[in-house]
Amino acid sequence: MAKRLAQSSINWAALAERVPPNQKANFQSFKTKSDVYMRAVMANPENPPKIDWAQYKAIIPIPGLVDKFQKQYEALKIPYPADNVTAQVEAQAKETKAEIESFKKASNERIAKFQKDIEHLKSLLPYDQMTMEDYRDAFPEEALDPINRPTFWPHAPEDQLGHVDKNAQPSEGH
Repeated sequence: MAKRLAQSSINWAALAERVPPNQKANFQSFKTKSDVYMRAVMANPENPPKIDWAQYKAIIPIPGLVDKFQKQYEALKIPYPADNVTAQVEAQAKETKAEIESFKKASNERIAKFQKDIEHLKSLLPYDQMTMEDYRDAFPEEALDPINRPTFWPHAPEDQLGHVDKNAQPSEGH
């Protein structure tokens, strides 16, 4: 049997801090519905009212009728709904937690790589002091290499032979 809660177990203030601005109206609507439901539940007593069966036995002349009603009333048990979603929610939370940890690990690896790149850039000469040879030594994959990778003027990627624009939409009928 479930116990009755005296108040909501939701920390609405902490939850409101995490709601994005474009979802504030939906959040307020949900909170209002929750508050209305909680007030409706709290307006009713936790247990059904006690019935004075002796008073009814004294008033009702039909023998056994009150006893029959009393027996049926006391036999009435309203089942509390079975909890069949907590396991799903916990599994989803565990899965999400694993995804978060994976993302954090990948992010930390990216951060380390970027820190390494920053340290490399800090170790270079400032661009305004570099010569073309300094640039070629620092960035061999980006520097012009007329011997091994000749390019055509104006040396932009889109002006080279065999260039395929990755952003271009495929045209119909060509």
